[in-house]
Amino acid sequence: MPEFIHIHPEDNVAVALRAIAAGTEFMGVTARVDIPQGHKMALKPIAENDQVMKYGFSIGHATAAIVAGDWVHTHNMKTNLSGEIEYTYNPNINHPAPQQAGTFMGYRRGDGKVGIRNEIWIIPTVGCVNDVAKAMVKENQDLVQGSIDGLYTFPHPFGCSQTGADHAQTRKLLAALARHPNAGAVLVLQLGCENLTHEQFVEELGEYDENRVKFLTCQQVEDEFVVGRQLLEELAAFAGQFQREEVPASELVIGMKCGGSDGLSGITANPTVGSFSDLLVSMGGSTVLTEVPEMFGAEGFLMDRCINEEVFRKAVNMINGFKNYFIRHNEVVYENPSPGNKAGGITTLEDKSCGCVQKGGSAPI
Repeated sequence: MPEFIHIHPEDNVAVALRAIAAGTEFMGVTARVDIPQGHKMALKPIAENDQVMKYGFSIGHATAAIVAGDWVHTHNMKTNLSGEIEYTYNPNINHPAPQQAGTFMGYRRGDGKVGIRNEIWIIPTVGCVNDVAKAMVKENQDLVQGSIDGLYTFPHPFGCSQTGADHAQTRKLLAALARHPNAGAVLVLQLGCENLTHEQFVEELGEYDENRVKFLTCQQVEDEFVVGRQLLEELAAFAGQFQREEVPASELVIGMKCGGSDGLSGITANPTVGSFSDLLVSMGGSTVLTEVPEMFGAEGFLMDRCINEEVFRKAVNMINGFKNYFIRHNEVVYENPSPGNKAGGITTLEDKSCGCVQKGGSAPI
């Protein structure tokens, strides 16, 4: 097994694929100290304030002179990130070669969307009914049969004592959840005195199938568990009609996320997911790169792949808007890497982000 990997020709560091003992040679460079798995070794001298290059991008700068063969980590380098920055659109778009479209077995909904699961969801509009929703899930598991894959709830602490954009965001997210095609049927559970009123929820939800989405306001019934059981039986009868059918891969949408990242994630699991992403896109499907703060510092992998300047501007606004959210709350934008990330070889947020965005492959954005 090789000791290191040199990811990009422009990189001035290599990544240890296993724990390396001092004295190990790679590309004519001898490790001066023991280097842990996933961590970086300098392949050439790096002067103080010079850029540390990995994946062909800067992942930070040296805080002291680094000798070839040195271990490069938090003791001798740091991030370049600060706040919002200006971006220039220089399109460089790679369209994956079209592939013969595959299929998957999904559930076609009345609105045309396709789910990969057929579940019944109880969605609380306010945190005050979380425990009621949990009890309903526990007491009605007998309804999970046939083509119904599960009965779940989504507890949260919101829906009351919120104002402005904060309240609007809760309303928007809960309504979007109710429309999700993985739910064959939905019970919207309300208390009755919360800020997020029934009328607001229905307005946000828009047109809906009354057989698929039902509402229960606890304060308007004598026993919410009895009425809840009746409504869940009706919803189970509706959801139970759905059966898996063959669906073109072009209708598949997959969200991509990682966890427990280390110095090897960006050269192992994440590029594998990126290859899958490109394959699905080549069949007309879509993937969603979900972790915006883990794009900070890796925008060079993303911005120029936007299909036009309008999408580029949306991407810029999304990333700078997220950075501004941190700054408005007196937080720095670069303290994302956790102690576990750093122990595994990730030094800066740029280091983590350049590995994270590998999940996005190379297809157009």
